[in-house]
Amino acid sequence: MNNLLENINVDLKKFAGYHKSNKVYHGKVPLTSPQNVLRNKVIELGGRKYQLKGSPGTGAFAKVYKASVDGNTEDLVALKIQKPPFPWEFYMYRQLDTRVSDIERPSFGYTHEVHVYADVSVLVCDYLPYGTLLDVINSHLVLERHMDEVLCIYYTIEMLRMLETLHSVGIIHGDFKPDNMLVCYPSGEITDETFKGETRSERNQGLCLVDWGRGIDLNLFPSGAEFYGDCRTSGFSCVEMQEQRAWTFQADTYGLCVIAHMMLHGTQMSIQKTPRPDGSYMYQPTTPFKRYWNVELWKNLFSTLLNATSNGSDAAVLRSLRMSFQEYLCSNRQLVGKLNQQLAKQKTSLCLS
Repeated sequence: MNNLLENINVDLKKFAGYHKSNKVYHGKVPLTSPQNVLRNKVIELGGRKYQLKGSPGTGAFAKVYKASVDGNTEDLVALKIQKPPFPWEFYMYRQLDTRVSDIERPSFGYTHEVHVYADVSVLVCDYLPYGTLLDVINSHLVLERHMDEVLCIYYTIEMLRMLETLHSVGIIHGDFKPDNMLVCYPSGEITDETFKGETRSERNQGLCLVDWGRGIDLNLFPSGAEFYGDCRTSGFSCVEMQEQRAWTFQADTYGLCVIAHMMLHGTQMSIQKTPRPDGSYMYQPTTPFKRYWNVELWKNLFSTLLNATSNGSDAAVLRSLRMSFQEYLCSNRQLVGKLNQQLAKQKTSLCLS
């Protein structure tokens, strides 16, 4: 990683919003203070004042805070404070700005700037208020229910589109899990026209993928490069990682399968490995599908993605899977109506919780 950071150092300096100091952060409140100390404190970055309102998330190396800007409670951002400083995520966001089309770009979050000090870095990002896909899944489990299949299909379409877009431009997210997906809601009702085309007709994303600290830019590696190692995120290590084999896009597509399984079944995914006549193996989930689901649709998704190889881009495969889900939604107008009802109900429920 240090070598990669050295390689991109020249590029970083060219990007709008990149601010670096060789000194430690000198503000009145140390950014490495505990969350309870930082709450409601004001920190200054680049001539702006940010009042920390709360902490939507925290990880092993970073803490994320909701903050208002220059005293305006309507202007909210997310501040990601990381120690030691880590500008890689900012680099990945700028690659997304360059490579992803305008209509798909909202699916991957935005960063405005990064402030890199000798001891800590602060990434200033958009703030989205509706929680994560993990919150959605858990809101059903609390009531001892599973998500309605039409919601599972909708979010699966969104995730397939995300990965199709990313992988086609040589980017791997590397940490594809439901707590890294912020929920969004279309401004108007979804219609069957929404799902009829291969591309979006408007910016009506249902999910926003964030946390790019483990992102991989394949343009920095030789063509056909493969990777070894484990992501060390419990339940999200792809089959190749588990078996110490080379992987590329499977790091993301396995995560999609786990999330789809969590939405459908309310549990993480266990895999069974079945020998094939040619000596290879077939991987599939151990938990059976409900009879009243569209079983063939889900079987095709899991069997295709769990048994994918590393040979070249998988964008065409992802597009084919996405179109099969979209065609199913378009086959019955009642499904689209039910989806709108479920999304409205979900938005109200999560806003009240």
